[in-house]
Amino acid sequence: MKISTLKLSGIATAVAIVSVMASCQNKETPATTTTKTETAAVSTKEQIVYVNSDSLLTKYQYFKDLQAKMEAKSKSAQADMGAKTQAFQREVTEYQQAQNTMPADQRASTEQRLARKQQELQAYQQNAGSALQRDQATEQEKLYDKVADYLKDYAKKKGFKMVLTYSKGNSAILFADESLDITSEVIVGLNDAYKADKK
Repeated sequence: MKISTLKLSGIATAVAIVSVMASCQNKETPATTTTKTETAAVSTKEQIVYVNSDSLLTKYQYFKDLQAKMEAKSKSAQADMGAKTQAFQREVTEYQQAQNTMPADQRASTEQRLARKQQELQAYQQNAGSALQRDQATEQEKLYDKVADYLKDYAKKKGFKMVLTYSKGNSAILFADESLDITSEVIVGLNDAYKADKK
């Protein structure tokens, strides 16, 4: 049985689309304003910053806890499926050993029963896998919402207009000045908020 577990890359993909537009507190610049003034406004008030999603996920305690939770669920589901499969296999082995001594009608009914059990086992495996994937998708959405909501508030407080995300090998950003990297501060804030939520 192959049940998907929560992967760092799966969550990184969810976080990789975090791009939050914060409402601009400034009034519009009159049409008579010079280009020099507009450029100054962009550099001081309308900053675009970024978060390194790789670092964010490896240092965000909520993600670590989420990953451990999903891995435990996956192991539990695999153990349960393994036990059911072994029990079925024992029944098949017992039948194979005894089939030559069974009357034809008993053989036929046993084979039908085992075929039904095999179908039920396959259906159970598919349902368990689907349930785990649904749980994973739900948890990924919660993670995305937590990060996006935090960044939206953070951007408003700091006066940023946009927060981009950077992930090595999976990013539209080829270069960004390190002075625009807010990852460390965001990680501290997210972890503090998570600690407060757990109390």
